[in-house]
Amino acid sequence: MNPAREAMINGWKSPRKGDRGRERERDITAPRHDSSSRISKPARQQPPAKSTASNAVGKYLTQDQQSEQFVADEDKFVLKQAKKKADIRVREQRAKPIDYLAFSLRFIDTDRDVFDDHEGDVEVDIPAPETVLESLNHAQLQELHEDLTSYQTLESNARNKEFWSALLVLCADRRQKLKPQGPEGRALASVASDVDNILSPKSLEQLEALEKQIRTKLQSNEPIDTDYWEELLKSLLMYKAKAKLRKVCEAIKAAKVELLRLVDPEKAEELEESDGLPANSHNFAPSPAKPATRPVASSSDAQSSAAPPPGTARFSSTGNEDFSQATKALYDREVARGVGEGEEIFAAEEAVPSATKPLWADKYRPRKPRYFNRVQMGYEWNKYNQTHYDHDNPPPKVVQGYRFNIFYPDLIDKTKAPTFKIIREHGRRRGESFAPAGKEDTCLIRFVAGPPYEDIAFRIVDREWDYSAKKERGFKSSFDKGILQLHFQFKKIYYRK
Repeated sequence: MNPAREAMINGWKSPRKGDRGRERERDITAPRHDSSSRISKPARQQPPAKSTASNAVGKYLTQDQQSEQFVADEDKFVLKQAKKKADIRVREQRAKPIDYLAFSLRFIDTDRDVFDDHEGDVEVDIPAPETVLESLNHAQLQELHEDLTSYQTLESNARNKEFWSALLVLCADRRQKLKPQGPEGRALASVASDVDNILSPKSLEQLEALEKQIRTKLQSNEPIDTDYWEELLKSLLMYKAKAKLRKVCEAIKAAKVELLRLVDPEKAEELEESDGLPANSHNFAPSPAKPATRPVASSSDAQSSAAPPPGTARFSSTGNEDFSQATKALYDREVARGVGEGEEIFAAEEAVPSATKPLWADKYRPRKPRYFNRVQMGYEWNKYNQTHYDHDNPPPKVVQGYRFNIFYPDLIDKTKAPTFKIIREHGRRRGESFAPAGKEDTCLIRFVAGPPYEDIAFRIVDREWDYSAKKERGFKSSFDKGILQLHFQFKKIYYRK
């Protein structure tokens, strides 16, 4: 076949007339150079093929594995919420013993979310764990034992789990010591000092080595005093738990000293020179002789004698605050929901103006309702802020709304829902402004309910509310299941160009 015709059929370039003679001499089946063609890459070596079963396991989870993963994720969520609730109770001066223990662990907890930390947390004085245990009676130790078991079960961090396990051992030992002793217990108590002299000077490594020797001796067939060695092993496990707890407390102390150096160097130096965590704290006294210091224990008639620390008066509990079990359940449920993005806890409580003794005060004991309120903060992109700020350098946050949650579970007349009203001081009316340039007016919002609850008031920003029914920004005012909910945001101001 003519090479030119063959080139036309196969898509090759036709040879020029002068080259047709040479084209006949060239082997048309040989490879030819083409500047427009790409240089192919060497083929990539494929990895050895795996079996179909192993590929399926790596890509998909079985039903059992999905169930295990779901349970693990749920445990993480429950543990995170428990730690959040402990932090809130400690900051508001109404913590339980377990809350102080969980709060002290936060300084070395690598699983914590940094957004849960507050600036003043490092300055909170937390009692030593052994001091907490020694200050409790038998009933309180029983409650603490259940809380410790929950934390120890949910915890996945190795060091945190060791912390809770050591506290469980010490709590059980403390409960055993508070029980009335029989003849055998009194006999063992007589040699307790000898056991202390043997075990107290030993380090954790020495105690672990001694534990192996005692277990080997108990498992052997030698004629030994089994009761003595078993009791010695119990005492050794208690001292071993103390050594582990001391090791964790030293890590907590070192981490807290590093944080304190940034805010209060003098206090950091004082803590570093001390033996450990403070033995006592002004906000911890769980002794049953002073029930007012543990408001969670339903001590309705007790009043706190100690004054709150400076700057925390609005978070401190008053003597007539409602601490019933129903209120506690509602409060804990609301706290478990946490604080959303752009929200902060709001507790700007004010004295109720012209508060007089209610007429029903002689029949019912007046009590102050509890609450868990949030304030919504955000950026206002008005013309000035758009000119002087951007998203990398945003303007200061302003108040955009409030979410009030006030608890009235024991209301006598449940047919009459609590109400609220706005109070503007100095005769100012709605729409009028006495605030200087750059400042916003404020007013009081007063919540009124029937017996046995007193009125309560908060200071808020005085701006026009958005009464729309939008899902995210909508107005909500309801009273259901003992909770008064008032959620609102302010109207947005739009500027025309």
